[in-house]
Amino acid sequence: MTADTLTDVFETHRPVLLGVAYRMLGRVADAEDVVQEAWLRWSAADRGEVREPRGYLVRVTTRLAIDRLRQVKARGETYVGPWLPEPYVTDFGDTVRDTAERAVLADTVSLAVLVVLESLSPLERAVFVLREAFVYPYAEIAAMLDRGEPAVRQLAVRARRHVEERRPRYDVDPAQRRDFTERFLAAAEEGDLEGLMSLLAPDVRLVGDSGGKSKAPLRVLETADKVGRFLLGAARKGIPDPSFRFLELNGGPALLVLSGGKPDAVFQLEVLDGHIQSVYIVRNPDKLRSLASV
Repeated sequence: MTADTLTDVFETHRPVLLGVAYRMLGRVADAEDVVQEAWLRWSAADRGEVREPRGYLVRVTTRLAIDRLRQVKARGETYVGPWLPEPYVTDFGDTVRDTAERAVLADTVSLAVLVVLESLSPLERAVFVLREAFVYPYAEIAAMLDRGEPAVRQLAVRARRHVEERRPRYDVDPAQRRDFTERFLAAAEEGDLEGLMSLLAPDVRLVGDSGGKSKAPLRVLETADKVGRFLLGAARKGIPDPSFRFLELNGGPALLVLSGGKPDAVFQLEVLDGHIQSVYIVRNPDKLRSLASV
């Protein structure tokens, strides 16, 4: 296999590899590092041992991600304030035509699900990602992880039960979420407390991730009154030279707030039964760097 062919084959599978690594790690930079290491393994591999390139690359990427996840597992013990995954651009475009497959991929990369996945063991997380997001057969997952198939099935059942018990319910209609995001922005900009409160569920939660490096609540805010007043207070203080962009992040519409053309915050909403159930705000500058060029 020539160097050009090696590169072409790898680039064909890069989106899948990034998808696996990001769902495993919740950070774009870590996922890109893992995929780069997978490229080095791929370029040095004995061609006679690689029967199916995609399976080989996914196996290598998964194992590297498990190793990386074990190394950073303690990050939640030292992180300042609530932790959210790094926002991830997920414009599937024409790469995923099947609407059911698109819905599954979007759901398994959502902020809500990724937060729950943080509480799984690395092996449970790997099995969940490979089975639920990419629909790999148990036998193939077992081979990738060098585990018996019965053990992998047990891991899958345990991981699925854990996620289903803890994941919040929300509506996935992107048009509805985009509409709520636009109305949310308009009410906040206009200082319209009544309009904002009409959008919020009584038990709405606001989760802000700053990592202690910018201003955001260091605890989860709950109830419409607390969340609404916090948002209006933040809007009144404002930021220098603000601008806004709508884009698809983590499988759904999101609002990117820029200050002087540089990413300052990401807002994403979860909607259920006609009201906003969750407000996610990412303000940690380390997690916004990848959005500077989108």
